Amino acid sequence: MAARVIVHPLGEGGGRRVTVDEVALGTAYSLHDLVVFLEHAGLEGWDELDAAGSDLIEWRGGGPDDWRR
Repeated sequence: MAARVIVHPLGEGGGRRVTVDEVALGTAYSLHDLVVFLEHAGLEGWDELDAAGSDLIEWRGGGPDDWRR
């Protein structure tokens, strides 16, 4: 997957919007949620550690440990 994955800053109600190539996948509330979104986008076989350490993901407004206010 050579797509641009962006995990956006925390929203008002918590959670972070996830986009791939500017297409919204949904709001993730954990690394698990993010992995599920990525699987649906075609990136299979990843776990939470893969997502947290990947250079394919651009983290905005916090890193892979920032999910709730």
